[in-house]
Amino acid sequence: MRIAFYAPLKSPNHPVVSGDRQMARMLVKALEHGGHSVELASELRFYLRQPESKSFAALKIEAAEEAARLAKLWDRDGKPDLWFTYHPYYKAPDLIGPELASAFAVPYVTAEASYSRRRNAGLWADSQALVVRAIEEAALNICFTQRDRQGLTDAAPDAAFGMLSPFIDTSAFKEMPARGCPTRLVTVAMMRPGDKVESYRMLAQALGSICHLPWTMSVVGDGPAHDEVEAQFAGLPAHRIEWLGAIEPAAVPDILYTGGIYVWPGYGEAYGVAYLEAQAAGLPVVAQGIAGVPEVVRDGQTGFLTPPGDVAAFASAIERLLARNDERTIMAVEARRFVLDERSLGGAAARLATLFAKIRVS
Repeated sequence: MRIAFYAPLKSPNHPVVSGDRQMARMLVKALEHGGHSVELASELRFYLRQPESKSFAALKIEAAEEAARLAKLWDRDGKPDLWFTYHPYYKAPDLIGPELASAFAVPYVTAEASYSRRRNAGLWADSQALVVRAIEEAALNICFTQRDRQGLTDAAPDAAFGMLSPFIDTSAFKEMPARGCPTRLVTVAMMRPGDKVESYRMLAQALGSICHLPWTMSVVGDGPAHDEVEAQFAGLPAHRIEWLGAIEPAAVPDILYTGGIYVWPGYGEAYGVAYLEAQAAGLPVVAQGIAGVPEVVRDGQTGFLTPPGDVAAFASAIERLLARNDERTIMAVEARRFVLDERSLGGAAARLATLFAKIRVS
C-alpha cells in the first residue's frame, strides 16, 4: 500500500533525539519492511505544551491549512491507500488525518494513541475529545501496551483495536557482542523535569546504598535538567560515574556493549525503547514494575522489576546481579534472545500485515 504517515507530536525528521522520534522511525521502517510505500504526509508539529486557548486556536488554523494543502495534492496526484498516525494524545491530537481520510474514503489508522480520564479538565478535555473522536472513526487503533488499550477501550468501547508489541530495529545488534565489564552499569535517558528527574533521583539513592560494591556507571543523556540530575549524584564518588552526554542513536549500541547491567527506574515510561536496546546488547535490566515497563522486560528472566518507589528493592536487585555473575550471564543470554527473536523489525512487519489484512482498502 501507499501509506501517508503522520506523527503530530514529533516528526521522524525532528532534530531532537527521543523515544518518540525513534519509535516513529521504527514504524516507518517496519511498514517499508512489509513492502509498503511510506510518505511523510506532514511535518506540522501539533503540540500543546500548556492548555492555552490562543495556542490551540493558532494550531487548529495551521492544521486546517495543512489539510487543505494535502487535499489539493491528493486531487492532483491521487490519494494514499491508508493514513497512519503515530501517538495522538491530549497534548498532540491529530487534526489533519481524520477529516482528510473521511473526505477521501481512506482508511484511518492510529498507533500508540492514548487516553486518560484524569486529563479531562479545561482545554485538555477539548483536545482529548478530538483524540477520542479519531479513535472511534479509525479503521484500526494499534496499541503497544495493555495499559494503553484499556485506557482507549474505556473511552471508546466500540472502536477497533489490535496489539503490536514494542519493537526495535535489531540490525545493529546482530553481531555477538564482546563481553562487557560485568560490574559496569549503563543508563540511557534524557534529562528533563518530571519523571526523568525522579528516575535519576531514585537511581542515585539506590547506588548510594551499594557503594561497598565495585560498580562503575556510564550515563548517556542530556537536557534542561542536566545540572539537577548531576546534583543528585554529588554524594557518590566522582570516579565511578562517566557522564557521556547526548550521543547519536547509532553510537548507543557501542556504549551498551561495554556494560554488564542496564539500570533505569522508569517512572512514567510508556514502555521504553532503551530497555529493548539494552537487552538486545545482552544486558539484563533492573527497573521498576511500573507504567509500561513490564511490556518490554520479563521479570526474573531478562531482568528484575522491583516494586514502584521501593529504593531498597531497586538497590538490592542491582546488588544481586553484581554479586551473582552466573545469574547475570544467564539473564543476559535470555535478554538478547527475547529481543532478537520476539521484538524485531521483521516480527513487527509481519504483525502489521496481519492487522492490515482486516482493513478494507478501496
